[in-house]
Amino acid sequence: MKKALLYLFGFVLIQFFVSWAVYAVWMLCSGDSGADVWRTFCSGNSAALTGPMLIAASAASSVVAGAVFIWRRYAVVSPTYLRTRPWGVFFWCAMASIGTLAPSAGLQELLPELPDMMSDTFKTILSNEYGYFTLCLLAPLVEELVFRGAILRVLLGVFNRHWAAIAVSAAIFALVHLNPAQMPHAFLMGLLLGWMYYRTGSILPGVALHWVNNTAAYAIYMLMPYAADSGLTGLFGGDTVRVLLAIGFSLLIFIPSVYQLNLRMKPAGK
Repeated sequence: MKKALLYLFGFVLIQFFVSWAVYAVWMLCSGDSGADVWRTFCSGNSAALTGPMLIAASAASSVVAGAVFIWRRYAVVSPTYLRTRPWGVFFWCAMASIGTLAPSAGLQELLPELPDMMSDTFKTILSNEYGYFTLCLLAPLVEELVFRGAILRVLLGVFNRHWAAIAVSAAIFALVHLNPAQMPHAFLMGLLLGWMYYRTGSILPGVALHWVNNTAAYAIYMLMPYAADSGLTGLFGGDTVRVLLAIGFSLLIFIPSVYQLNLRMKPAGK
């Protein structure tokens, strides 16, 4: 357990210090004084951070974190699972991810309204042409490497029941987002991603599902930017029947996808 916590704190510290190092260098190169940088740091004023700054910081912190975890072998990276040609698994991962979109949005509306502390930051990143690179390509890869490939791998050796390890890792995954509005979805996704890692011993199915999940969110925002504020009910004009039909249709995608994954997912070599 101690090792899992060290991995978690190491990841958080890398994210924090690398991000602020990028912000500081960017601001100094843009003509701001050291005092301006310090005031921004102390106030935590994200309004002073532009889209390119946020993307550069997110990309740099992800690359550094991923490099450290691979270099120190906190997470083992191997092509072994790919040699099993798990193309069917990847396909059903994508389908399962699509099937979670409407039910997750519906659940979000049923829960008490939680503060969305990252809404403006995400909108700023998504509005930039390089936002897809950091949120949809780098983030899924590095987060799966850290939270499943390192933290969950250790927890599976600590707990006698694998679901306990998966639940703890999902809770950690939700909390580290530091955004209450994201936590319910992140926790449920963490359970699904953790189960996939447990069944395969590889982060690749999780990367596939995570990539499709983030890409779908990105595509929805780009095509319907108003959906980010209106929610599922607002998207369907307040028509409850259409909302329920959307959730039901999504579940008809999600449930068979999970069934297929349960049949197909095996560790490499089995």
